[in-house]
Amino acid sequence: MKKVQSILNFLLLSIITFVPSLFIGCEDSNPEQNSSIPIDAQDIFPELGYDSPYFADSIYFGREKYIEYHSGSLPIILSAPHGGWIDPPEISDRTQGTTQIDTNTYQLTKMIMDTLTIRFGGKPHVILCLLERLKLDANRDSAEAAEGNIYAERAWAEYHYYLDIAKELVTVNHGSGIVFDIHGHGENPDGYYDLRTWLGYLIKSNKLDLPDEELNTEAFKDKSSIRALADSSPFAFVNIVRGETSLGTILDSLGYECVPSVNDPGPAGSRYFSGGYITARHGSRDGGIISAIQVELPQPGIRDTGENWSRYASAFSTAVNTYYGHHLEQNIHP
Repeated sequence: MKKVQSILNFLLLSIITFVPSLFIGCEDSNPEQNSSIPIDAQDIFPELGYDSPYFADSIYFGREKYIEYHSGSLPIILSAPHGGWIDPPEISDRTQGTTQIDTNTYQLTKMIMDTLTIRFGGKPHVILCLLERLKLDANRDSAEAAEGNIYAERAWAEYHYYLDIAKELVTVNHGSGIVFDIHGHGENPDGYYDLRTWLGYLIKSNKLDLPDEELNTEAFKDKSSIRALADSSPFAFVNIVRGETSLGTILDSLGYECVPSVNDPGPAGSRYFSGGYITARHGSRDGGIISAIQVELPQPGIRDTGENWSRYASAFSTAVNTYYGHHLEQNIHP
């Protein structure tokens, strides 16, 4: 009997010792414990807006400084989604879509910001993506922009959150404003380099090639990214887009040829970008008082040197002020 009791005691002790080690072994093999990538992004990312309130002339950064926001006081918002260079290993390379950087658009946009600030005594709102386009394309919807990487998705959310904040501040302080989405275009597939600036209003190239009387309709105006601006302007829609009071014609008069403008009313079948995700989401096509224009700049003569950045920034400031005067019937001021 004593022998049987000894055996039972031994078995009981073995079970007590074995069970905790079993749980410890399972815990060590849990991928949630060993993985360097958190399962739930909410555990690592603070709520958007945690760095508010946003004061004019202050700079705010998203996580890891992938996104840079300059809060301003002018009714102008500058966006540059494709000029970044940061290549973090935590974000995998995108496998679809365009990954080409818009060379020097980060630097040029900041030059425009500084020029506007000096000229008008206030700062525009400026949102910049410092991530290389291979890692994030902020001018696409989230699925294509980040391809499921939680860190890229967070940077994308920050970019558009800061744009929304800038629009809200401009609306409250000025009643209306414009987003200028700064990009760069390169050589056409056939090797031809179009040295004109392409201004995108969400009007497709074949529609821009229509005669004035066909383009100058409520239907085209309501589908454009400058719908709110056109509603407030005393000029006809076609004039705002490519007439004497259009941004393209004003820039053309300052030495920077543009499509559309009086001299180049449409692409005439050549390569042209009419605007992307940012222009559509943050313009006034779907409502709101903030309009948007995509600005596609060639590299030679504008994006290639610091001297050319400075000259273009000066001309752009003049053109935007004139454009405001025509269509919003006001000068730019803080």
